[in-house]
Amino acid sequence: MYVCLCRGITDQDIKDAMADGAESYREIRDLLDLGTCCGRCAPEAKSIINEELALIAARLSVAA
Repeated sequence: MYVCLCRGITDQDIKDAMADGAESYREIRDLLDLGTCCGRCAPEAKSIINEELALIAARLSVAA
């Protein structure tokens, strides 16, 4: 699904950036140029990032 129409960034692009080590909205914004045009994508992008961080934390707690 497209999250940022201005830059053509999808939810998978965000998830891939996180899989490659990005850990915050700021890092993903800088890496993908996300939310730098009209900014309408920022709330949805932050939601996706928070969901991914929760999944990562859950995986880590199960592995421990």
